[in-house]
Amino acid sequence: MNTVATDKCIWGSAKLKTLADEEICLHRMTPESHQHSALLFLEELYRSHCHSKARSILEDAFHPAPHLFQVLPQQDNEVELKIAEVKLTDAGFYECQTPSTDYVISGNYMAQVQLTVIPNTLKVSPKTPPPVISEGSDLTLSCNVTRELIHPTYLSVTWSVKKGTTSEEILTFGPQGDVVTGSRFARRYAEGGIRLVPGRNGVFELVISRMTTSDEGNYECNGTEWTHESGGNWIKIVESTKEMGTVAVTPTGRSLNVKASPSSSPSSTSLVLSPGNSLTLMCGVTTDNLPALSLEVSWLADGREIITMDRSGVVISNTSSSGAQGKKGEASLERTETGDYRLGVRGVTIENGGNYTCRIRTFINIEGRRWYMTAEKTSNPVTVKVSEIQPNFTLTLVAEVNPQTTAEPTELACRVTNIANLPLGGRLGVSWEHTSLPGLGGDPQTSHPIGSLDANGNLLPGSIYMERMKSGALTLSRVQPNTFKLRILRTQEIDMGQYVCSVSAWSINSQGDMVKTSENRSSPLTVRWDTKRPIVNVVAKRIREASVGGSTFELGCSVTTQNIGDAGYSVLIQSQDSLDSTVRTIMTLSPDNVVQHGGATDPNRRDNLVLTKSGAAEFRFRLAGVQLSDRGYYWCDVTAWTKQQPGQAWTKASSSESNKIRINFLENGPSFSIAIKSDDSSVYPWETAKMECSLSVSGSSPKTDDLAYEVKWFFTRLRGGPASVQVASVDRFGVVRKINRNSSSDVTIERKDTHTYLLNIFGTQDSDSGEYFCSVTPWYLSASTGAWTEAQELTSSKVFLAVKFAVWDSLKLPLLYGASASLGVGLFSLVLGLVCAQCCCRNTAHLPRSRNKLMDLEMD
Repeated sequence: MNTVATDKCIWGSAKLKTLADEEICLHRMTPESHQHSALLFLEELYRSHCHSKARSILEDAFHPAPHLFQVLPQQDNEVELKIAEVKLTDAGFYECQTPSTDYVISGNYMAQVQLTVIPNTLKVSPKTPPPVISEGSDLTLSCNVTRELIHPTYLSVTWSVKKGTTSEEILTFGPQGDVVTGSRFARRYAEGGIRLVPGRNGVFELVISRMTTSDEGNYECNGTEWTHESGGNWIKIVESTKEMGTVAVTPTGRSLNVKASPSSSPSSTSLVLSPGNSLTLMCGVTTDNLPALSLEVSWLADGREIITMDRSGVVISNTSSSGAQGKKGEASLERTETGDYRLGVRGVTIENGGNYTCRIRTFINIEGRRWYMTAEKTSNPVTVKVSEIQPNFTLTLVAEVNPQTTAEPTELACRVTNIANLPLGGRLGVSWEHTSLPGLGGDPQTSHPIGSLDANGNLLPGSIYMERMKSGALTLSRVQPNTFKLRILRTQEIDMGQYVCSVSAWSINSQGDMVKTSENRSSPLTVRWDTKRPIVNVVAKRIREASVGGSTFELGCSVTTQNIGDAGYSVLIQSQDSLDSTVRTIMTLSPDNVVQHGGATDPNRRDNLVLTKSGAAEFRFRLAGVQLSDRGYYWCDVTAWTKQQPGQAWTKASSSESNKIRINFLENGPSFSIAIKSDDSSVYPWETAKMECSLSVSGSSPKTDDLAYEVKWFFTRLRGGPASVQVASVDRFGVVRKINRNSSSDVTIERKDTHTYLLNIFGTQDSDSGEYFCSVTPWYLSASTGAWTEAQELTSSKVFLAVKFAVWDSLKLPLLYGASASLGVGLFSLVLGLVCAQCCCRNTAHLPRSRNKLMDLEMD
């Protein structure tokens, strides 16, 4: 039972059915507005660690088996009462109560639910499927699920397949009469590959069509009994799963047999025909469950597919008029009966001979529209021979013009004599081959095709000689019906070697096409002469020395040749850090004077590199702004090239490397010195003092834009001790920084020129008296490394600045202020006395003297 501590106690369902010997959990939930009110009494006992009291309540309520009842807290507002091994005697009403902690009672604090217990009458009886079926067959899974209808309950049946430890649901039917399929079988069910066939008396059948090897496994049947609560929820009461059995699917390839044979002799594996005859071959196919399979039948001749019948019976011919099988439509393919296919070829020629095989591919239709190939097998070969009388002739290869030196012409003639059995309309074709001598272009055992002339006189040049044939330097021709010639206009050393001509006989077949019937090769003819090896000598010399970083290095290379006529030169400028380090290519110059930068060239420094041709056999290389990374050895690698005639490709003659020139210098950098001076060593207060800090550069002085300084000014007070304090500074980027000072004077730093800085002190005071000096850190752009380099910090000597004390200037203002104050006080006293005299003294009138002397005396 599940409840929550709150004002109201509401059962989640009014009536609940279960089966005996099963376990049930009753839940009670409350509105969220009362979740803070109170806890279930038992839950409160558990939370208060009053476990013994809660256990005592359970023992009193459920004697004599309190261990079958458990109260389990779920959430702050939910407690579950779990009853294990439910018996028929456990049926009845269950009530939950929760104490109220509120002053005002709102809602109910108790609720009850009825528990109905029914007997377990569910029975699942599957029918064992066949253990082995053929691929492409249908599998029917029958399962009988029943129960005694004591109370209104519902059934569902589920089929699943288990492979190893993994079980996957195929289809579930019920309890509402709906069908739910597994994710892998949803599409297959939607397209009819899986069907549900409900029967009578609890019999359910599942039909899986066109089984494949992926469908094999251990099939199970599950029956489940459900009850439908008044709230609309489906409650599972009991379920039972039974194994139906393991089903193995036999692959089609195991039982597939393909046999090819001549139609006239089924047991033979060879056939001999004459030109013009018809070829008929049979292909027999046998396999288990053949009607459930769709076949694709192909005939192959020497491994080349000639005709195919696809799954739908459409025949596709792969022959062509220029192919070995003649014109399209010459071959035909038809099915004579189930499993038997016949190949027919009319008007065979010698090209129709070969090994014929029949290839079978089997398919099954999965999910309605997707085809799955189950097997492929090729039959035994049937050897077909087409006998024909071969033409016969003799070949003679002679050199009509034999070169004696390089660049002379060569002319070879291939003559055909004693021609016999050449049919009417037959023609001759020729092909030429060349094999180089050892050390002159390749392996002497490798033949390079020069070109050929077919029966129609079409020229087919070899890839190596194509450019020479296009330019006319090499020609192939037929000068007579039985004579073929090879001409080389300017013979090169690479043309020395053995030459062979092969003459083929061509005849017209029944379709009117020219086909080759035979071919003969001549004896090899060697063409060679005494040659003088071409020699190339290269000398490198230093034209401009690079002694310091940033200077220019210039290298010149002179080329001399022997046994080479007019030649072009390609130049490689190469370098290495040391004699045993990796060689780098800096620049290249082609025979056509095209300059390219090598992979070792820094893209940011390509403007500093120049390679030019200064003469017919003179080359110059210039490297501006040398750096430390440029130190090493430099040389020229020159290759001589020749052309047979203008417009043709260059041919390599010989190559050589020059001597090596070394770039080696030490980078010392510029030297700096510092000096300081002052316009005046003593000033009066409030005057401006100026001090100048100047630097001088010696050695390899960099450019103005490649030089910067960091300047700092320091001050030692006259009566402030030996400690120096920084007054102001300017960095190498020109940013001025002033240090906070107690003095009322102000300081500035001014750059007078590249090497001079001024310190200005405005409104000097007595506190500005003392010693001043400057500290400078030079920065320069190194020509060797191309990076800004920090030089050693320099400190100047000290200059003394005294602020004079002027007596009159010091006293004139106090005296002036004192006199002014005294005069002001006197004037103020005079004015004050007059004002008091006028306002404070009475103005009395003159009275005559009284005659009463006594009174007057008394008054006096």
